[in-house]
Amino acid sequence: MLTIKSPRKAGDTITLKTGAGEEVVARFVEEDTDTITVKRPMTLIPSQQGIGLGPFAFTLSMEDNVVLNKSVILMIAMTEQEMAAQYTQSTTNIAI
Repeated sequence: MLTIKSPRKAGDTITLKTGAGEEVVARFVEEDTDTITVKRPMTLIPSQQGIGLGPFAFTLSMEDNVVLNKSVILMIAMTEQEMAAQYTQSTTNIAI
């Protein structure tokens, strides 16, 4: 697994790339040796208007923490500013 610009702190907006090819933007909560915990995970969805965000899992509450096994994550990085602002607006209704 490749980690870019570490360490992360709680509340950072991060991007994860999974072995299945999904790109996930989420709020970092914590991590240990085997897992990473995030909140409000959203997946990137291409559309005619550009890249949008959709639920990572339709049946999860956006307020629940999600624990991901690091063995299925290929890369973790800080999300670039424009996408982080779009993510914040999508998950909190706060425009940045």
